[in-house]
Amino acid sequence: MQVLQILLIPLLLLWLLVAAAWKRMPVYDLFLIGSKEGLQVALRVLPNLAAMMVAIGMFRVSGCLDALTDLCTPVFQGLGLPPEIAPLAMMRPLSGSASLGMVEALITRYGPDSRVGLVACTVMGSSETIFYTICVYLGAIKHKRSGYAIPCALLGALAALVLAGVFF
Repeated sequence: MQVLQILLIPLLLLWLLVAAAWKRMPVYDLFLIGSKEGLQVALRVLPNLAAMMVAIGMFRVSGCLDALTDLCTPVFQGLGLPPEIAPLAMMRPLSGSASLGMVEALITRYGPDSRVGLVACTVMGSSETIFYTICVYLGAIKHKRSGYAIPCALLGALAALVLAGVFF
């Protein structure tokens, strides 16, 4: 089994090259075309990502995250959720790396088997960086309006948060 794991990707690449040669496809030219298209998509998406990263940084540094967390703490307590995960719940839809850092800090402080640690890990694993994902996908297709995508995604994240509190 371990040999198959090691050889799987090289065998897949070899199979693709043989299949392309069998069909007499210009593999290198197609690779260059695909690379060019990929770079064009990256260049279209990059300004959206840069704006989002700046906005997230401003949100954290300005103290808005702390103020919003303080406002939401009674709501978390009312829902039976540990108030310590409020900053994670606020940051998770915005930034994966920031929320991962918050989970790490919560686990270090409270332990992985504590209620806070279990809820934090469940929230981290069952939700998505909604605004980042929407920014990338809609930016890639040059779409300006998100319609119901953001409200539905936020509702799903809220469901993940509440259910994590219910189960732990």
